[in-house]
Formats: sequence, C-alpha cells, structure tokens
Amino acid sequence: MVITLAGCTVPTFAPDGSGEDDPFAKSTSAAPGSSTDWRSCDDVPRDLVGRGATGMQYDCADIAVPRDWNDPQSGGETYSISVIRIHSATQKNRIGSLLINPGGPGGSGVDTAVYLSYGEALGGLPTEITDKFDIIGFDPRGVGRSDPIKCIDNSDQDASFAAPPDPASQADFDSLVALNKKIAGDCGAKYGDQLVNFSTEQAAKDMDSIRAAVGDEKLSYLGWSYGTLLGATYAQQFPANIRAMVLDGAVDPKQTYVQGSESQAKGFERAFTNFTAWCKATPAKCPIAPDARKAVTDAMAAAAKNPIAYSDGRKATAGWIFVAVISSLYSESGWTTLAQAVAGLQQGNAKGIFTLADQYAERKPDGSYSNLFDANLAVNCADTKDAPSVEEVRKLQGEWRKKYPLFGAALAVGMLPCTFWPGERDPYPASTANGAPPIVVVGTTGDPATPYENTADLASMLGVGHVLTWEGEGHTAYPSTKCIVQAVDGYLIDLTVPQEGLRCPAK
Repeated sequence: MVITLAGCTVPTFAPDGSGEDDPFAKSTSAAPGSSTDWRSCDDVPRDLVGRGATGMQYDCADIAVPRDWNDPQSGGETYSISVIRIHSATQKNRIGSLLINPGGPGGSGVDTAVYLSYGEALGGLPTEITDKFDIIGFDPRGVGRSDPIKCIDNSDQDASFAAPPDPASQADFDSLVALNKKIAGDCGAKYGDQLVNFSTEQAAKDMDSIRAAVGDEKLSYLGWSYGTLLGATYAQQFPANIRAMVLDGAVDPKQTYVQGSESQAKGFERAFTNFTAWCKATPAKCPIAPDARKAVTDAMAAAAKNPIAYSDGRKATAGWIFVAVISSLYSESGWTTLAQAVAGLQQGNAKGIFTLADQYAERKPDGSYSNLFDANLAVNCADTKDAPSVEEVRKLQGEWRKKYPLFGAALAVGMLPCTFWPGERDPYPASTANGAPPIVVVGTTGDPATPYENTADLASMLGVGHVLTWEGEGHTAYPSTKCIVQAVDGYLIDLTVPQEGLRCPAK
C-alpha cells in the first residue's frame, strides 16, 4: 500500500473534483486577503447527488492564499482554496459559520459539506445546527478542487494496492521499496520545492483566511479524524480566534511517525477482533462465521498463490483483500458487507472485494483515481521529519507482525513512501493552545483509524480539551447517536461544555 489514511468521513461514493474541466481547479490571481466573490453553485450538489437539499442555498468562492505563509510575499504566488457556503432557508438567530473538515488528509470538505446538508435522517447535520449556522466546507490546499496535487500514476496506484500487505520475502519487499521510491520520485520531479507547502501547518493558516472571508470574528469548527490535527494546529496558532471547536476522532500530535503508525495497527487489530466477535455471535448475518479471522486470513493466503480474476482484468490479490478489510472497518455497517465479500471469494466471485476496495481507494470504473492518496501522501510526508529508514521499516515489519497479526506488518511497510519523500519537511506543533476556549475532543472506543487512547492525549496536550466518549464501533462519533448529538450541539450552539467524563452508549 502507498500509505494508510489517518481516516476520512467523506462518503465513499464521493467523486473526484480534480478534473481539468472542473472550474474550481483553476487558480486565482486575486491577492490574499482580498474581498471574496461568492457565486451560486447549485451545480455542485447536482453533480454529486442529483439535486440540492430542500431549503438549502449553495454558494461557492475561491480564496487566494500564499503558497508559503512563512514568506507570504515571495513571488506573489498563491493557491486557490475552494470553499462552499450552505445556508438554510429556515435559519433563525444565526450564530455564524461552522467550518468543517472530513479528514484524510485528502478528503474534500466541499463534497462533505454538501452531503451533510441533507439532514440527520440521511447521516447529515441536525436541523438544530443548520438553523443556527451556515455550513462551510473547503478543500485544503492540494486537495480536490484546490489546486490538486496529482503525481501518482494510475498503474502505480493499482500496483501499490495489489502488492502483498506483508511482503515477507526479500524479493517482494525490495519490489515494494522500488515502487514507493518511484512514486516519491515522480512527485518530487513534478512539484519540487512546492511539496513542503502542503503541510498541515500551512493549511491551518489557510483556515484563518476562510474565517475572515466568511466574515466571522471567531471560528466555530468541526473536524473529524485528520481534521482534528488541522483543528489542533489552528488552535495553537490562533487561540484567540476560536469561538468553539469540536475534534472528533483524535490524532495525537505528540506521537512520532512510527508511534502513530503503530497506534493505527493496534486500532485496526482491535476493530477487526470486534468484527470477528460479532460474526461469531450473529452467524445469521455473517456467512463466514464462526471463525471470521481464519476465513479472511485463509482468503489472503489463497490469493497469494492463485488470486481470483475480476471482470475488469484485475485479480483479487492479498493486497486488494486487505484494502477491502480496511475499508469495511470504518463503519460497523461495513461488517456485513465484508463478510459477504469474503464469502463471495470462497465461491470464486471477487466483486464484493473490489467494491469495498475501490470505495476506499476512490478508484473509478475507468481505472483512474481521485487525488485523495496523492494529497494524503504529500501532506503526511511534508508533516513528517522522522520517517524510518528502509532497514528500520523491515525490522518493525517483523516486530509488529507478532503484536498485530493482520495489520502490523502492513502498517510498518506503509511508512515507506515518506522514507523516500523529497524536499523539506514542515512538522506541525504539539503544545498547549494557551488562550483558547474549551475544546471538545470526541473519541470512539472501537475506532480503528484514530484509536480511542488518542482522545485524552490530545485533550491534555491542548490544555483546554474536554473528553466526550462514544462507546461505539467505527471511525468517529458525531452525529451517530442522540447522546453524542445532544452533547455536541449543546456545545456548538450554547457553548455548554459536555459533562466531564460523559460516556454515550453505543446505541
């Protein structure tokens, strides 16, 4: 695999917005901080879903930001940040804007804001929120419609996902090393000195330009997964500019790159164990019961020798099966889908596996990819000053395989891209947000991608964090249950911090 996502709440059917014909992909020559020209953009929800949500008005803008905030006047070059503002016709007593980020890094906040506008019944935001706030989504620099970075060849993407997740032989390992070295080299050749500009610290500064552009004196922010790292970085840089901040699915900025990868290996292993326990307890819903772990590992072992062919010419290698497993663990609703997909493999049918895997990878039917993983790679590696050497990765592969049997080795070799990443690095800060108001940090006990242990660590690091717990499965919590919704909405609307130690039940 190229790299494992920190996690992303963007719906799996979200299309790519990085095409050359996309009007949002064009740079703007406007000066940073200039007035923002909003335009009606009903075409965005129409292209994504077929129509806009009833009673919602969609307006878009492109905000020019310096390519390098550390030297904002250098050459006058800017990036164009694509922003959408969604306003409800039933809005009363407006508080301001609510800026959202779905995570990734690489997830489109424009797309996610659109999906959230369809209301709580469809997994969107509660009416209580849209009646008080304009919803603001943005594609961070390098993502989707915001001068998207695209440097990984489609065939290399296919090869990386198809590769053995645990390349045990030296030949297989060396092959994966060579692939990652090529990918990093291609990105370096195309973007050169620009690569460092895609860091989280730079993107967090862009967020303050968005706050100013929508006319808010103080920022209200809701970030999921990697969006918690963006929010935490913003809070350290602009603590006095925050009104309210909810960070759901915490990334721990204090962790080293290796520690963060091992944390994910532990989280995914725990989530997979929960899936296997569910399978055993509910065999009527799980066709690979009673031993789902054995069914999955047997399928991967069989695929390593004789992978099943798919209708598009691909073969369901152990790598593609692993990607499907990863994809299914982001939501408890994916458990049944995974069980059915593995059962399909047992019958010689790979469709279920590729459906799951392609959703995760954002691979289109024509074999092309969105720029999700290009941006993911660029951001993660720009942020990382402590990527391990090839030799260290090989050593960790063996150690983590013993500790986390299905995910450890894969998460170890998943660090290889940043080992070869060219250019300078720009690590994000990891300190207190002195002067910021209370920040609510939400954690899910069964979260695979941002393990629950990160929740208290992030809250403690910020110094103003307050933990809210959901005893559920899957990646991130809001707006999953009534208890979580009430606690988060009460804070966003009335600034009432949830009761200390509040734990919301799974259902």
